[in-house]
Amino acid sequence: MSVPRRRTLILASLAAAGVAMAAAAQAPAPVPDGPDPLTGARGRLGRDWVGRASVKADTPILVMAGHADSQGIPGSGTSGDAVDRRGARPMQAGIRDELFWNLEVARRVVKLGQERGLNISFYDPPPRTIHDGDDPRTNWSVGKAHAAAGGYALEIHFDAYGPDGIGSGVIPAFHRPFTSIDESLAVAFGGYPWQFRGGLGGPRRGITILEIGKLEAPLEPALRNPRSRERALQTITERVVAALEAGVGRQQKPPGAPLAVQVPRSAHSPVGLAPGDQ
Repeated sequence: MSVPRRRTLILASLAAAGVAMAAAAQAPAPVPDGPDPLTGARGRLGRDWVGRASVKADTPILVMAGHADSQGIPGSGTSGDAVDRRGARPMQAGIRDELFWNLEVARRVVKLGQERGLNISFYDPPPRTIHDGDDPRTNWSVGKAHAAAGGYALEIHFDAYGPDGIGSGVIPAFHRPFTSIDESLAVAFGGYPWQFRGGLGGPRRGITILEIGKLEAPLEPALRNPRSRERALQTITERVVAALEAGVGRQQKPPGAPLAVQVPRSAHSPVGLAPGDQ
């Protein structure tokens, strides 16, 4: 083979490698095989975005509990497999089980985040039922204003059980470029397509949604059973906060999967899913 011909082939190979590397850099991180030992299956739809916009370490992060302002009206969240299918009473009278766990996780994330030095706060709407989504007291309104002012707004959710649910993952806000916080949360929990269901109300207003997991086994029994609840909540909280820290550059890499939480056998029986368990 002549020298010019060899040089041409080498240059072509390098160019092809460069294209492949560029394509890989634009692709979302691969989803780990198999369900997570605590949060269950990741969103099966996959994601079509990568969070690249850097976020300052002191960026104000606002955390909210999904459905905190929509109880008793359409959009109140899931009751969970235990209540709807297995006859358990709600964790708290007057609210859906999803909101109960959304509040638990959101409050814990803010508390731990503040202890670790994050600029993080919690918003809880005064009334539990607000009919107008654009009322200034709703999650949507407060989150929209926070994001418009340059902050990062995050709403915590648990997904529906059974075939209606998709699984854990991030649905990013799309009023701005996808950020490093979006990316680190997606590495930790998985990701949804950015225009999921045509664009949800929260993301359209600048609010990122984090689905922790489907409110069914293995996640729901671990939460409902008193002997595994604290460990499960601590594991979820640590995972969210570690992802936020990674997203603002306070860790070198996003967190991996959490440790498995051992759920007592009684958690899978009607007794283990008894009301309250608090």
